[in-house]
Amino acid sequence: MTEIARREFISKTAAGVVVLAGAGSALRIASSARKMTICFSGGAIGISANQRECVELAAQYGFESVEAHGSYLAGLTDEQMTELKSFMASKRIVFGAASLPVEFRRDDGAFATGMKALPSIAAGLKRAGVTRITTWIMPCHDTLTYMANFKLHAVRLREAASLLKDQGIRLGLEYVGPRTLLISKRYPFQHTMAEEKDLIAEIGTGNVGFVLDTYHWWTAGETEGDILSLKKEDVVSVDMNDGVAGVSREESVDGRRELPCKTGVIDAAKFLNALNRLGYDGPVRAEPFNKEVNALGKDGACTATIAALRKAFALIG
Repeated sequence: MTEIARREFISKTAAGVVVLAGAGSALRIASSARKMTICFSGGAIGISANQRECVELAAQYGFESVEAHGSYLAGLTDEQMTELKSFMASKRIVFGAASLPVEFRRDDGAFATGMKALPSIAAGLKRAGVTRITTWIMPCHDTLTYMANFKLHAVRLREAASLLKDQGIRLGLEYVGPRTLLISKRYPFQHTMAEEKDLIAEIGTGNVGFVLDTYHWWTAGETEGDILSLKKEDVVSVDMNDGVAGVSREESVDGRRELPCKTGVIDAAKFLNALNRLGYDGPVRAEPFNKEVNALGKDGACTATIAALRKAFALIG
């Protein structure tokens, strides 16, 4: 599911800068202390662009990795794939993660349709060298109790994860922390790292881990100690955001966030340094779901986002 689709899904079901210019190489962060990469995700900041355009934008503005478009990669011939890899290498851009194209939250038909398409997409990701795919967990349900929902997630995600494992791909699950969304339906569901550990253990395929998001980490009331309870292999992908000034943890909503280090509500230094201590070596993207950022256009949104992520990465030490 794309990030735009996620916003639409939640809105329907939950009712409720510093300008930096110059060549991409000049904007890159040189640091031997970290292995994680600054990842470009166009959809997360209101930019509509195809895979090649995303690579070009990532290189132009100084990102180091780019979100993978699974359906597009699955449709490439071997010759086209080789050319794309060569193009990315020339721009010094690598792939981050892709989004899981399977709707496992709804009816059996929707799930079956997604699973039918997954083998081709997973094979395309493998050919491209993409080893990470991610999705998110809705923290509530209208009709399923916690245990019924847990069993449904375990069965369906086990099926998807098993298929992905055959292609050498890890599946990352993102718990969604805001209490406002948790209580928006009759039955609350997973919204913390501890609960998601249980789900990952129940899935039991060995290739499932976390998508850690500063916003959900903060709204769930978690600490750097929670991150340090994990191993490097447990973290598949990372999102960074900041809280809205003047809005408490309890009142925060999923669809209103700020770019990293915008307000200082969330302690980005503790979050990133904990990940760095783990040796996390995957993508880190901004996912603010912010109307003001989305309205900046390609140049403005890219410039603001790389500036925010550079500010956050400067806290690693």
